[in-house]
Amino acid sequence: MEVVNALGRRKSAVARIYVSEGTGKITINKRDLAEYFPSTILQYVVKQPLSTLGVEEKYDIKVNVYGGGFTGQSQALRLAIARALVKINADDKKALRAEGFMTRDSRVVERKKPGRPKARRRFQFSKR
Repeated sequence: MEVVNALGRRKSAVARIYVSEGTGKITINKRDLAEYFPSTILQYVVKQPLSTLGVEEKYDIKVNVYGGGFTGQSQALRLAIARALVKINADDKKALRAEGFMTRDSRVVERKKPGRPKARRRFQFSKR
């Protein structure tokens, strides 16, 4: 199997991944998964598409991720992994879509508007 690449985005985070056959090693920005995401919850989020299909120990994944925070990065990585697995085997798409891993979450931070302290918050009203 040749190297399969995919892209995942969430908020302002972008994850580019390269999947090849291997032993299940996930390397993010030249660091191990557990080192990059110390939280077990974020590690779980990253591995969700792999565990859904039962292929955790089958592929090595190299990741370049930038932008956003750790939650956005982990979810961008989850989308990229799901897309790469579908490129490898198109029959897996139905199972991944049922779990919601194939959908790009388009929610982003709303911009600040002029004349307001935040996007929707108004300055405190003073009657006198």
